[in-house]
Amino acid sequence: MIHVCSLSRLHETVERSGARHVITLMNGGTVLTRPCNVDPTNHLFLGLNDIAEEIEGLVAPADSHMHELFDFVAAWPREAPLVIHCYAGISRSTAAAYATLCALLPERDEMDLALRLREASPTATPNPRIVTLADAALRRDGRMVAAIAAIGRGKDAFEGEPFSLAVA
Repeated sequence: MIHVCSLSRLHETVERSGARHVITLMNGGTVLTRPCNVDPTNHLFLGLNDIAEEIEGLVAPADSHMHELFDFVAAWPREAPLVIHCYAGISRSTAAAYATLCALLPERDEMDLALRLREASPTATPNPRIVTLADAALRRDGRMVAAIAAIGRGKDAFEGEPFSLAVA
C-alpha cells in the first residue's frame, strides 16, 4: 500500500499506516524530522522544487531523481506500507505515487492508474515534469503524460488530504 500526504501529516500518516519506508520530495534546504520508526536507510529524500521548467536558483526534477525513486521503490519490501509526501501532498508526491504505481505495475494501463489516483484524491495535481521524466524512464511512450492530462488539474486546496493507493 502506498500512502500519500503532506509534510504536516507525515508523522500521523506513518504512525497510522505502520509504514517503515518514506519518500520525501521537498526543497533541498527543508528541515525535516524523520519519523522515529523509519530507519535512515529506508528514507529517500529527493531535494527538488515543485516546478515544471528549469528556473535559475531552483532545483528542477531531473532524470537522476527518477533513477533514485525507481531504485528505492524496486527495493521496497511490500510487507509494510510506503509513505510518499511533499510539502502540500498535492503535486510532487502525487506525481511520485503515480510514477511508483506505473513502475511497480508495468502491465497496467496508464489511464486506469491515473483514474485510480483521481478517485483517491480529488486535489491531486501531479507535477508535470516528474510525470514526463517518469514516462521517459519507464518507456511508456507518452501514455503517462496523456493520462495525467486527461484527468486534469485537481480541485484547488492549500493542502491535500492523505490518501492511499493499493499496489495491485
